[in-house]
Amino acid sequence: MPINEKELNANLFDQLSIVERIERHLKSGGQEAAQAEIEILKNEINRKLYQQPPLKSE
Repeated sequence: MPINEKELNANLFDQLSIVERIERHLKSGGQEAAQAEIEILKNEINRKLYQQPPLKSE
């Protein structure tokens, strides 16, 4: 969970960037290009989620 407004804003900007990237691929390359971009984005997110060592210890 975001701790403060700055962290929340950063998360929202990241989400907006993802949507804009997918829209660009839909316009320029169609559904297949957008699907390929989604796969790339999912891999990027998974790398961040499961990085070693984690950013924060619990």
